[in-house]
Amino acid sequence: MKEINVEEIFEKEKPVIIDIRSPIEFKDGAIPGAINIPLFSDEERTEIGTIYKQTGPEKAQWRAMEIVSPKLPTLLKDIKESTGDSKVHPIIHCWRGGMRSRAVVTFLDFSGIRSTLLTGGYKAYRQFILSEIPKILPERAVVLHGLTGVGKTEILKRLDKMGFPVLDLEEMACHRGSIFGNIGLGEGHNQKIFDSFLFKRLQELKGSSFFLMEAESKRVGKAMQPDELMNKKTNGINIYIHTPLEQRVKHIVKEYIVPYEHLPWYHTQISESLERVLKRVKDNEMKKILLGFLEKRQYTEMVPILLENYYDPKYDFKRQDYNGEFYDIFVESHEEAAEKIAQKLEQLSFKSQPI
Repeated sequence: MKEINVEEIFEKEKPVIIDIRSPIEFKDGAIPGAINIPLFSDEERTEIGTIYKQTGPEKAQWRAMEIVSPKLPTLLKDIKESTGDSKVHPIIHCWRGGMRSRAVVTFLDFSGIRSTLLTGGYKAYRQFILSEIPKILPERAVVLHGLTGVGKTEILKRLDKMGFPVLDLEEMACHRGSIFGNIGLGEGHNQKIFDSFLFKRLQELKGSSFFLMEAESKRVGKAMQPDELMNKKTNGINIYIHTPLEQRVKHIVKEYIVPYEHLPWYHTQISESLERVLKRVKDNEMKKILLGFLEKRQYTEMVPILLENYYDPKYDFKRQDYNGEFYDIFVESHEEAAEKIAQKLEQLSFKSQPI
């Protein structure tokens, strides 16, 4: 049986990775690009686990054989077709390279399909990336600051297209990093998925002496930034973006309100998020005004009040948490911001590069 370790996977140009864990395991965290062809359904996995705990491994293994046997031809066919017309041998893994993946590799060998077992499975992959992330972080961080609504994420995306090395942590977390940050984005990514995306992006940035990121809190949605990244952020070079209030309101309305306000879930989600904000607000008059707009579903009218009375005071206070030098830029649009940041980076000898 041919085996491969985690480090060797990343030396391959386009590996075909087959994750045979159950769908719920795969959803909880997977190697980016892996294909889920489960040996057991979620219900079957639960049943086998229950038998194992109640009566021991022998009966559990027998029940597993009964479940798998009828679906073997389809399972093997799906794995074979996953490689397309290429001659690449699929890499098979389960949670820790145990019985499930070894059985599948054996069945593939009997069927004349050459494959490779990932030693240690997904568990080994996760241990590997967590140990590697601190080692492969570029040396310097360039941190974008600005009051809520200046469009830091949009500006980062523009800088990314211009060839600058960007870490978009909000995209990795599938969350915008605020109380209203999951509007329209679903549940958000857990820590395992976030770490996988972070590692993948850092691999793509290998060779760069710096990276750009937002001035995020340690927690972004459900995920936490590693301490090493937080340290680089705290001691990085800081660019503070200033835009007029009306431009910030326009950006928030476009991103948070216009695409979703007519959808059935929107009012409930906005109400729940606003309730969390109001718990931290002491101004009773402001609370009444916001609740009045909420009741009338006048979401746009809520935005400038929240910015000036809640978000802006909080954000200015955070500036003192950073040790590096600050550079201020004043702009009217995201396009202008990206151009001025690029000019400032050029002055500081941080240049764009092909990624």
